[in-house]
Amino acid sequence: MDLRKLKTLIDLVSESNVSELEITEAEGKVRIVKSGGAVVQQYVPAPMPAPAAPAPAAAAPVAELPAPPAVPAGHVVKSPMVGTFYRSSSPGAKAFVEVGSQVKEGETICIIEAMKILNEIEADKSGTVTRILGENGQAVEYGQPLFIIE
Repeated sequence: MDLRKLKTLIDLVSESNVSELEITEAEGKVRIVKSGGAVVQQYVPAPMPAPAAPAPAAAAPVAELPAPPAVPAGHVVKSPMVGTFYRSSSPGAKAFVEVGSQVKEGETICIIEAMKILNEIEADKSGTVTRILGENGQAVEYGQPLFIIE
């Protein structure tokens, strides 16, 4: 992780009411905890892949690994942040979009609540919603696929 980015995160935690922040990226995981006014940082690098073991000499049965999940066809709308995914503006209200809904670029398709702030997420492409991958009221991660638009 870039040191400037890390310093910015530490400054943000120390200046805010947030007591703990954890970020996972491809390079590893960073956890920043504010305790008693001081900020404690912990960095865990991503694990290195283990070297492949040599093939056994005997013809023993080998378990096949499951195939990776198929990438859905169409344009994937991903979560721009970590938070709680909501399909409508309030409990009991009509969902912003359903499967088969026509959406225009810039149209609100869901809400993600992060730190008590409701963030409207807009379609970044016009088309038809073919799949809704997020579950209402469930936590979502940064970059998690939420919708498929074709």
